[in-house]
Amino acid sequence: MAKLRTFLTVLLLSVLASTTLTTTASAEPASAEPASAGTAPAGTAPSSGWNNWSCRPSAAHPEPVVLVHGMGANHWDNFLTLAPTLRANGYCVYSQTYGKTLLGGLAGGLAPMADSAAELSAFVDRVRAATGASKVDIVGHSEGTTVPAYYMKHLGGAAKVDDFVGFGSNFKGTTLNGLATLAEALKLQGLLTGVGCGACTDYLPGSAFLAKLNDGPVAVPGPTYTTIVTRYDTVVTPYTSGLLAPAPNVTNIVLQDKCGLDFTGHLGLAIDPNVAQLVLNRLDPEGSKPFRCRLFTTLGI
Repeated sequence: MAKLRTFLTVLLLSVLASTTLTTTASAEPASAEPASAGTAPAGTAPSSGWNNWSCRPSAAHPEPVVLVHGMGANHWDNFLTLAPTLRANGYCVYSQTYGKTLLGGLAGGLAPMADSAAELSAFVDRVRAATGASKVDIVGHSEGTTVPAYYMKHLGGAAKVDDFVGFGSNFKGTTLNGLATLAEALKLQGLLTGVGCGACTDYLPGSAFLAKLNDGPVAVPGPTYTTIVTRYDTVVTPYTSGLLAPAPNVTNIVLQDKCGLDFTGHLGLAIDPNVAQLVLNRLDPEGSKPFRCRLFTTLGI
């Protein structure tokens, strides 16, 4: 019983940490529902605003960006830094809290990941209809890389995504520094699912979900894939679970190979200026700027 209490306490703290790391606001960004699926001239500048359904992509950035948060996070906390950065660089930016269970919108990404991939599919179609874009770009953090990978491979998303950029990526599962292994040893997978964390079970190495995702290459033809990982990741363990098999449309980036002064852990990637630079450059290679390495650390978080 003591082991059970310890495990559940650590799990809860992990969820709370992921939902509060970047919180600086008390409400979601303003969101206006789309009035229609009409299009605007290609040269129209995007409206200001995150989740502004009146935004129309510009000729420079014709694909709207869909942001996909991580496990236990939500769509506004996870991207309070990156969403405004993308918006300021001329992108139409959209996000939603997916995979809600017993904790509601405060902590998403807990439902079974196949269900979350279906939610993402519907959201991408909604963004495409509202903006008139034929494709979107997807930028995801942690589980926000796994769910899109499944969507693109198994739910027809490859035809609707131009560029995919993930950071803190995870395609092969994680031991969560031994926590997932402990859950398996104590036969707690059913309990985790019962309290609303089907994704926890999906992330166990060898799960049926991961077996299906990794049956053949994760990256499929069509989209370009960029995955960014940090050697200091203590959530996705080993961090190499976020690397994709080599392919013409795949770029793997170990953050410290680009910037030896970056000591961020898994959660800190969401507010890392070096990651933001890499995301912008991968979304727009022709307009990319020289990468400037900045000292950055989140004390292992």
